[in-house]
Amino acid sequence: MPIPYSPHDRGAAFVPLKDPALAAETPLLESYLERTAEMRRFFQARLGPSADVEDLVQELYLKVCAVPADEMILKPEAFLYRLAQNLMLDRLRAKRRAGARDAEWRRNNQASIGVIDVVDAPDAESAVIARQRLQKLVTALETLAPATQRAFRLHKFDGLSQAEAAERMGISRSAVEKHIALALKHLVIRVGR
Repeated sequence: MPIPYSPHDRGAAFVPLKDPALAAETPLLESYLERTAEMRRFFQARLGPSADVEDLVQELYLKVCAVPADEMILKPEAFLYRLAQNLMLDRLRAKRRAGARDAEWRRNNQASIGVIDVVDAPDAESAVIARQRLQKLVTALETLAPATQRAFRLHKFDGLSQAEAAERMGISRSAVEKHIALALKHLVIRVGR
């Protein structure tokens, strides 16, 4: 069954046209048509201003139209509100399930491939503090002897093992260990933990 719309501008609120043939057949549809604005207020009051009220009103219309015309409804207004309440609860449950599913997906993907979620980004103040701390670290590194700086950078920044750093620098592994220990001690004194 096509959904009747009023000839309002695009993006306007959903306003079903009153089709006398349909309204005569179902008291429920008649009740809905009389109370469309009331249903908007019903959804708005319960879900707040950010809710998709127009979507809910349209969905309610579809549910009303799906009720068989020969079904005997003693209190159409009460039935309409029950439909609206159930529709709203279904929407809230679906939203909650989607949120839980998204959180589970993020948790699984972060654990398996190390993805960092946008939500986990630090706030502006933390980012500024981290940049200042990094600048202090770089400044403190520059005050180290060149061999100590190089050993530290190769091991900590480039990810080489101590043996690989020793090979690249042409010194013993124990010398690299001493340079790294010296650099760490120096950085703790200058920058802190």
